[in-house]
Amino acid sequence: MTFHFPRPPSASFTDQFAPIDLQLLNDKAAMLARIDNKYVIPRSVMDQIAPALADIYDVLEIDHRRAFTYDTRYFDDAGHSAYYEHHQGMRRGFKVRARRYVDANLAYLEVKLKGVRGMTIKHRLELDAIPDTHLSPEAYGFARDTYRAQYGKDFVYDLRATLDIRYQRITLVAKSGGERMTIDTGLTFRNQTGFLDVGQDVFIVETKSALGRGFADRLLRQIHVRPVKRCSKYCLGVATLGDVTRYNHFLPTLRKLGIAEKTMRQNPVSVMAAA
Repeated sequence: MTFHFPRPPSASFTDQFAPIDLQLLNDKAAMLARIDNKYVIPRSVMDQIAPALADIYDVLEIDHRRAFTYDTRYFDDAGHSAYYEHHQGMRRGFKVRARRYVDANLAYLEVKLKGVRGMTIKHRLELDAIPDTHLSPEAYGFARDTYRAQYGKDFVYDLRATLDIRYQRITLVAKSGGERMTIDTGLTFRNQTGFLDVGQDVFIVETKSALGRGFADRLLRQIHVRPVKRCSKYCLGVATLGDVTRYNHFLPTLRKLGIAEKTMRQNPVSVMAAA
């Protein structure tokens, strides 16, 4: 699998924010252990709330850029265990991905696990390059060992490359520290058999704070924007490109993204199979 995606334009509303560099952002809010809330927000709503956000948050800026391209390759087994464990709401789920920060020319293996009270815990291993179809022995061993240390059980998954995702990310950090917000746009999915471009007019927003009740969460609730319960980009991409037989738990998010009808045409038996 290789990355072949169009490069989306950056979002102009970031001009309203004061800049912050990467070192200061990490000093204020590294947030490797946090509680996340995810939202699907149309561009019109983002334009509406941007001035209020700019009063509280700064925007990450590196080399005069404020929107950064992420290439991510997800690894799962042949039965899509990572997908189905998430679909079923298992408390000890996992995601294994190789992510390339295109603008910074950095690559990491990232293993996402769950801690107490639903907290997301992310472990990283620096890579020289994104793996092609399988992880190296070192990378697989890192995933296996972090899983075993967190959950106290063996990692029994035979991982292979499953899905490529590209998007542009804008990162905000609270001026007072302790909160981050990521805003993703230009989302595209690709696997061995299909490709989907979600478009520029909808954003996947993720708030990250110690308790999950940050300023952005309160602001969005004031305008009646609620978190979505199932908003894993990996799971949405796998469902949309027809790789799985059940996706009913992701339908509300797929509808907000405007791709539910395409998903159901791609695999119309999926919802009925889950009933």
